[in-house]
Amino acid sequence: MLALSRWKVLAVVASLIFGVLFALPTFLPANVREALPGFMPRQTLNLGLDLQGGSHLLLEVDTQALRAERLTNVLEDVRTILRQEQIGFSELRVTDGAITVQITDPAQVNTAINTLRNSVGAPLAGVAGGRDITVSASGGRIRLAFVPEALNAEAAKAVDQSIEIIRRRVDELGTREPTIVRQGVNRIVVQAPGESDPERLKDVIGQTAKLTFQMVDESVTAAEAAAGRIPPGSELLPSEDQYAPAYVVRRRALVTGEMLTDAQQAFDQQTGQPEVSFRFNSQGARRFGDATTQNVGKRFAIVLDGKVISAPTIQGPIVGGNGRITGNFSVESANNLAILLRAGALPAPLNVEEQRTVGAELGADAVRAGSVSIVIGFVSILVFMVLAYGLLFGGISVIALLFNGVLILGIMSAFQATLTLPGIAGLILTLAMAVDANVLIYERMRDEMRSGRNALSAMDAGFSRAMSTIIDANVTTILAALIMFQFGSGPVRGFAWTLSIGVVTSVFTAVLVTQVLLAVWFRTTRPKALPIV
Repeated sequence: MLALSRWKVLAVVASLIFGVLFALPTFLPANVREALPGFMPRQTLNLGLDLQGGSHLLLEVDTQALRAERLTNVLEDVRTILRQEQIGFSELRVTDGAITVQITDPAQVNTAINTLRNSVGAPLAGVAGGRDITVSASGGRIRLAFVPEALNAEAAKAVDQSIEIIRRRVDELGTREPTIVRQGVNRIVVQAPGESDPERLKDVIGQTAKLTFQMVDESVTAAEAAAGRIPPGSELLPSEDQYAPAYVVRRRALVTGEMLTDAQQAFDQQTGQPEVSFRFNSQGARRFGDATTQNVGKRFAIVLDGKVISAPTIQGPIVGGNGRITGNFSVESANNLAILLRAGALPAPLNVEEQRTVGAELGADAVRAGSVSIVIGFVSILVFMVLAYGLLFGGISVIALLFNGVLILGIMSAFQATLTLPGIAGLILTLAMAVDANVLIYERMRDEMRSGRNALSAMDAGFSRAMSTIIDANVTTILAALIMFQFGSGPVRGFAWTLSIGVVTSVFTAVLVTQVLLAVWFRTTRPKALPIV
């Protein structure tokens, strides 16, 4: 065990170099970090919301609004399908969470039922009928309703999509290591360290950013529509356009924001006003080109979250897949809209349930308190180990402990893990637990020396016979940490992450580093007895 194998020495030296290289930038000023040679890492340890300050939001995904939108889409599908099949109908509406329609010709009821069953909705495994919508009839009235499994799956999917879209939007703001996790069934927790303006965060996160291009219905005026004369398949939308307070548009969208591949803030070359330029994917470019080719001379509305931004007239076919959105933009609002369009539209609106801001001063106080706690814990361990095992063996344990701390910081910096206040608690616990292995090894050495063994045999037995106990104790600890990381959130995960790293590095430093240092000492001095008996 005490043989100085080359791989052991190389492992200790390599880990020390790794730890120092990645931990050092955390303690250097920004100008010094920028001047470091190119081969050296420059990333620093990320501090969490509670240590750095920032914004905390608790958001709720509005699944009811999602359900209402799905019902509206299905209603328009039913209208289109029945018209295409030339089936007469009336009283098409949403009633009690379902869609009902009256077939005017009794002879066409069965045809309508079969057509709708095969055409409306999407396939869904594991349910009767194999689709996410059930179609039933009573007399000439047909009822279409979503199966519960479809609604639950849609809500769960909406939350997952919202988390990914929120993450992309927050990343666009330049926030480092945001925490975005699901809470319960339909809630999302967002923590953005360093983002001191929660209102801007809410503006970027909370806006649905659903962009659609819809034809303007010019068969009626906005005033006539406001009086109740809205044609079937159309809707009245408010406008931010300076030319009209509202527009009547066709419900069916020509192209949607899901087909965008890029959006950037730009300036109008003629007026110099801020605008948003965008580019469609191949499908969107084709559909947009077809729509503008077929509707030259007509107006189409650019609709964002139910409001018409502008409604230009199509002067000619637009087949390049590029376009511009103009309106009453400032540079900031145009840039925010570009961020939203690049990140994608939320599948459902988000409601802010809770909002908190942690000031940078409070975070700095927490860092100071945590640093003091670590120093106190380290000094306490140093005093105990020196008193219990002497200056040599206790000092080697303290050196291994310092090595452990450098490794933990280096690994967390290298992988850009986030250190939180509970993470500091995990770090302190790790330092306290790190010397457990040394205590087990040293006590075993004492027992072997008391039983009459020489110094070399006692040291060898101390490492070999204590190893199984060390492994058992740390495996159970890391399993508990993994469970906390898997099922916990926020502070619990921060604690589990630091503890998991600390357990691995503690075993490495307490066993291998200590073994190498003691082997060097033994080869140098050749003692007859160990100074811990």
